[in-house]
Amino acid sequence: MEPSLEHEVADGIATVVIRNPTKRNAMTPGMWRALPPLLTRLAADPAVRALVLTGEGDTFCAGADIGSLSATYEKSTGLALPAEEALAAFPKPTLAAVRGYCVGGGCQLAAACDLRFAEEGARFGITPAKLGIVYAPSSTRRLVELVRPATAKFLLFSGELIGAERALRTGLVDEVLPAGGLDKRVAEFTRSLVSRSQLTQAAVKEFAAGPVEPDRAAYWREQTRHSEEAGEGIAAFLERRTPRFRWTPPVG
Repeated sequence: MEPSLEHEVADGIATVVIRNPTKRNAMTPGMWRALPPLLTRLAADPAVRALVLTGEGDTFCAGADIGSLSATYEKSTGLALPAEEALAAFPKPTLAAVRGYCVGGGCQLAAACDLRFAEEGARFGITPAKLGIVYAPSSTRRLVELVRPATAKFLLFSGELIGAERALRTGLVDEVLPAGGLDKRVAEFTRSLVSRSQLTQAAVKEFAAGPVEPDRAAYWREQTRHSEEAGEGIAAFLERRTPRFRWTPPVG
């Protein structure tokens, strides 16, 4: 079976599956290159309201397929970073569903998602120090924001793997599920996501990404004022019914 990124869209959720089972779902150069345009297409699809990234079988992603990468630093790191940044910039909620190994570039991808749910037994590690590679500034900053400087330094200095419980304790993951419970929880949680206001979610993603310019803050105030989302949400609460939120992100 050729390494690939498989995807499907169902019930508002785009699921992207990393598939390279003979190498623990390691990312080949072709897979790194394929991810940004795939994410662009899914972001533009009005049927997509959230995205789940996972790996085939019992492994999330063991990182880059080192055997297929160039020994040249620029070529090697130049593949993963655009994919990671495209995932971080995805305009709708993203969730990494992690089983087994989530290492190196795989951990980069998981960290670029908004949320991470892991199954018991998952193992996390970021390994540039084992290869003599300098982790990108944006990737380092993203990791520090998730786990605080001390844990980021532990992971990056040592390249050691940590278990799911430590990942939860340090903030690298948001939930740890018992064996066999990950799929059910992800399905339950994403059903909840697609029922919520896309206006709220889109604004939160932008605000959480960093400093917000006054014109962008004004933009979101206008969107709130004209969208009728708040009126629908309050009415649904008072009437004890599910809200029917209708705001969708502008195209283009």
